[in-house]
Amino acid sequence: MKILIAFKYSVLRTLKIWKAVLLIWFSSLLTAGMIGIPLKRALKAGFSNSTITERLAHGIRPEVFSDLGPVLKSMMSYISGGLLFAILVWFLLNVVFTGGLFHSLSKTENKFMIRNFLGDSAKKFWSFLVINIIMSLITAVVVFIIIVLPVNIITSSGTPDEGVLIKTVRILVLVFLVILPLLLLAADYARAWQAAHSKNECFRAIGFGFGNTFRTLFISWTAMVAILIVQVLFGWLVLSILPAYIPEKGGGVFLLFLLSQFLFFVKIMLKVWRYGSVTSLMEQKKAKAG
Repeated sequence: MKILIAFKYSVLRTLKIWKAVLLIWFSSLLTAGMIGIPLKRALKAGFSNSTITERLAHGIRPEVFSDLGPVLKSMMSYISGGLLFAILVWFLLNVVFTGGLFHSLSKTENKFMIRNFLGDSAKKFWSFLVINIIMSLITAVVVFIIIVLPVNIITSSGTPDEGVLIKTVRILVLVFLVILPLLLLAADYARAWQAAHSKNECFRAIGFGFGNTFRTLFISWTAMVAILIVQVLFGWLVLSILPAYIPEKGGGVFLLFLLSQFLFFVKIMLKVWRYGSVTSLMEQKKAKAG
């Protein structure tokens, strides 16, 4: 019952803050343009007076790319420099947006304002930044301990049987997938707690995140798994739709772009739904304790 209440609450709150989702979508589009536009210019400058495009029309041929010379170096410089900058910008924007979303989802008033969304996030920016960094590091350590280290030990001891190695990797990945919801819950509970408190206390928030995750283990884990299943199914749907649509004219390309952006918008909505569900679970426990 608590899970259904949390899902219902989150859907209603997500629909009320659709402007925030629209802002996140537009910002991601601009960030992607940091890579796409320079890369397009590099391709245009390198291929405008060559026969490479004609040769590629008959299929992907490795020798074509070996003849690019300085064009390939120019492309790689654009990609590497733009990619690193885009990743940094998007990471910082994600901190801002995550803080604003949790603040908005924890509020009960009906009116949503972008000014309040960004203002609330700015007040807790450093705390949310530390939470994101620490939880990312913890996740990386867990991946290393559960997957990377055992595989490295198996492969370093000799040449393992391919079937045994594949089976071992599958088991290790399965174990990580069981633990992953707990890490996501700890991070979300920490951010939800920080959004609900006026002081910047990132380490206390992380402690609450892990504590509340294990105090409400069954309900929280079940809710998170259900949310992740929905997100995975949506991802599978996207991968089934987009590759199957092959536009032949300019109008078709534009429609494909609109479809892909709409699906990305829905993906953001699903992420906000997750944040809202975790926030609702935390508030239900708080109300019961009070």
